[in-house]
Amino acid sequence: MIGAVDIGGTKIAVGMVDGAGRVLSRTQALLEAGLGYPRLLEVMVSMLREAEGKAGAKISGIGIGSTGIVHPLRGEFGDVQFFPQWQGMRPVEDLARNFGVQVALENDGDAGALAEAAWGAGKGKSRLVYVTIGTGIGGGIILDGNLYRGVDAAHPELGHHVIDDSGPACCCGLRGCWETLAAGPAMTAWMETRAPADYPHRNDLSARRICELARQGDRLALEAVKQQAYYLGIGLANLINIFTPDVIVLAGSVMKSADLFLDGAREVIRQGCRFVPADKTELALASLGPDANLIGAARVWHHRFGRASGSR
Repeated sequence: MIGAVDIGGTKIAVGMVDGAGRVLSRTQALLEAGLGYPRLLEVMVSMLREAEGKAGAKISGIGIGSTGIVHPLRGEFGDVQFFPQWQGMRPVEDLARNFGVQVALENDGDAGALAEAAWGAGKGKSRLVYVTIGTGIGGGIILDGNLYRGVDAAHPELGHHVIDDSGPACCCGLRGCWETLAAGPAMTAWMETRAPADYPHRNDLSARRICELARQGDRLALEAVKQQAYYLGIGLANLINIFTPDVIVLAGSVMKSADLFLDGAREVIRQGCRFVPADKTELALASLGPDANLIGAARVWHHRFGRASGSR
């Protein structure tokens, strides 16, 4: 029974997950702006105790998936953009002391990759790239069944490879990163700069709304969808050319409308992946549902500590 902790930019979710990836209990809370680390620790401990009670079982390990930069092998937060005061704090050590169990920490994109590889759309695939597309673009990479780590165990930032160096400025310091061109806000920005003054939906634009309008046949929304599919395809083609994975698993809020984008993205991939067997790379939608982040957090623990039983 793994206590799973999912830390996002505005909320925290905690649950109990069994050895088959089933969520047995779940609780969620908002994280107020400027929350200090001591208070975060209190919240995590309290929510984990609550999850234990709801599930009627004792925690045997804890896995954490967190937004932002983390240092997984040291068990500490790095630069968590929304909560800079957490930097250098060690939730792994603190939760281990409170519960007397082993604790593991990973970036939430890596947690998602681990979950889909073990229990989701990538099950049985040894080479997987997980991409989540919402307000930004992130993900993780599984190679030969193992989580890929860079130098200093760093997490690769898939959303910050450059697609068009004349594109929009990005928070990372470059221009035209994949995130600035294919995440949800990019669709909204594209529409806002092209919508005429009398466009009836100008004050009600979001990626979700644009997809709804496209389904209704709105001409401008259909153009935005076409643009989104193009940039999505370029980024995916780059990943296929570099990693030639068995599968790319697509997650995130924008991918709830994947049927609008995937045909166009596949055409870009066909045009841009001539020297690798791109037709052998499956594009699959994430399959773990609304509890995917909790399942991913639990899988973080299994990947780190469960190898003796055959779990990776």
